[in-house]
Amino acid sequence: MTKAQVISLLKSNSNLMEEEEDLTDYINQVDWNKGQSADELKQNFETFKVEKYNRELAAIAGKHGLQTAELKSFVEQIMSRMIFDGEKLTDLMEPLDLGWKERSKAETALMNELLPLLKKLAQGREISGLAAYEK
Repeated sequence: MTKAQVISLLKSNSNLMEEEEDLTDYINQVDWNKGQSADELKQNFETFKVEKYNRELAAIAGKHGLQTAELKSFVEQIMSRMIFDGEKLTDLMEPLDLGWKERSKAETALMNELLPLLKKLAQGREISGLAAYEK
């Protein structure tokens, strides 16, 4: 299969345009010297997306001085309920032992980075309570 055929195959399995970036990244890292079936390509693409998501969360957590597992749990709670809970954000930031002013700035900075990821995960659905961080 050509790259164009593979992209077409994987796009047919993708729900939204937001996956196009992931798809492009995936296609560019595929070993084209190794033959793969359509099912293998689809499965490897799903694995690639999960690994990319985990890397993005780890990078955000590291940048903000948070534990990756704690941040991942926070994001998963938001996505499972489709509700952003500001108290959970405060709880997430508590180990940083910041004053209220610094914590507020840190929370805003974290949410500015998380917002695109949350929107991508929501796939067009609304996350209640998130509007305060949208520009």
